[in-house]
Amino acid sequence: MAENLTIGSLARRASTKVQTIRFYEQEGLMPPPARTEGGQRRYSRAHADRLAFIRHARELGFPLDAIRELLNLTDKPDQSCERVDRVARDVLADVEAKLARLESLRGELKRMIRHCGHGRVSDCRVIKVLADHSHSNCVSPDHAH
Repeated sequence: MAENLTIGSLARRASTKVQTIRFYEQEGLMPPPARTEGGQRRYSRAHADRLAFIRHARELGFPLDAIRELLNLTDKPDQSCERVDRVARDVLADVEAKLARLESLRGELKRMIRHCGHGRVSDCRVIKVLADHSHSNCVSPDHAH
């Protein structure tokens, strides 16, 4: 990849939006690029590599704070990766909690559909469960959060 990329070129190569790159810059995840005399941003291979790292981490579910920490750790390659492991374990725990919640939601939706009498809306089990804001008709109130 050539040096001296415009923000548009970098965005196209990374399959992202220009606004996303600017956001990452504002959040301190991307270092400020060099600028031309006219003030246009110019990005290097290091910027492209960093953006690819951020995008891949986002695809894997890492929140911005975790990515920030990982990027800071990459600046110290000789240290133990214990903190990196902790960050990854925290993200894994979040993913597992989301999966458990989704499993609960799936079970509740299946139960609602299974108990649907296919009669009139006034007798519809799905409508009754959704209208009950106390969740007393739900098997698991886990989806209330």
